[in-house]
Amino acid sequence: MTGFDIFAIALLLLVIVTLFAGVKTVPQGYDWTIERFGKYTRTLSPGLNIIVPYFDRVGRKMNMMEQVISIPEQEVITKDNATVTVDGVAFYQVFDAAKASYEVSNLDQAIIVLTMTNIRSVMGSMDLDQVLSHRDEINERLLRVVDAAVSPWGLKVNRIEIKDIVPPADLVEAMGRQMKAERVKRADILQAEGQRQSEILRAEGAKQGQILQAEGRKEAAFRDAEARERSAEAEAKATQMVSEAIAKGDVAALNYFIADKYIKAFGQLAESPNQKILMLPIEATSILGSLAGIGEIAKATFGDAATAAVARRGSVPSTGPATPPPPPSPFSPQR
Repeated sequence: MTGFDIFAIALLLLVIVTLFAGVKTVPQGYDWTIERFGKYTRTLSPGLNIIVPYFDRVGRKMNMMEQVISIPEQEVITKDNATVTVDGVAFYQVFDAAKASYEVSNLDQAIIVLTMTNIRSVMGSMDLDQVLSHRDEINERLLRVVDAAVSPWGLKVNRIEIKDIVPPADLVEAMGRQMKAERVKRADILQAEGQRQSEILRAEGAKQGQILQAEGRKEAAFRDAEARERSAEAEAKATQMVSEAIAKGDVAALNYFIADKYIKAFGQLAESPNQKILMLPIEATSILGSLAGIGEIAKATFGDAATAAVARRGSVPSTGPATPPPPPSPFSPQR
């Protein structure tokens, strides 16, 4: 092989190497920075790109997709001097590869340190109860502060989330006792409220019952008064009729009225529950005489049929010897 052949082969190899050095293929989701003699010149986007061989070189290969970074645990002292252990996670995305490459030395470490510092600042200005119950507010404040801080680096922080907030064990125990006491208090309040409502309902029921009973007694008294009024009216009417009959010279009506009152009074006296021994102020046969007088009145008024009925009603069955006829009634008309 001559020297010319060797030169030609070397030149061919140089051309091939030069072509490979000048053609760059950037994968999707990445941006490459190009440096010429150590100075940034431009950024290569995804796809096929051509650079000047031997003068240009690839500086940084930046991931342009959204990335997640874990925030390590740290102890934070709250406003009320409670110590809690906190960790989190941050989501960010590079939108300017040149700034992310040359504005900050260690991008991930810078984001971690900045986020941890702001976690201490934000949570240190809040009470423990606020820290435990206002995570959304903490995340929002952290996102606003950290995103504004990393904007000159060509980054966009999309989300910052607090994962765990762990109070000390003795504080957790105290919180448990407080929660139990609060629940017992609420249970007692609810029980007392239930008893109060029950007493109110029972009192309302008793009140309504008394009102209904009073209305019932009122109605009964009204009905009794009405009945007595009607009885008095009937009695007055009967008395008026007797008076009119006497005025007309009808003595039989007066005898009937007195005999009826006489028999009713005797019946009430006999039916009295307090009477064990009945002392009669009159002869027993006077009742029969009264009945005979009533029979005479009925005979004079209605005829013989009514007289026979009254006689049957007033007859007394007897198993002994015959008794003499009763003396005439004092209420019978004088012939």
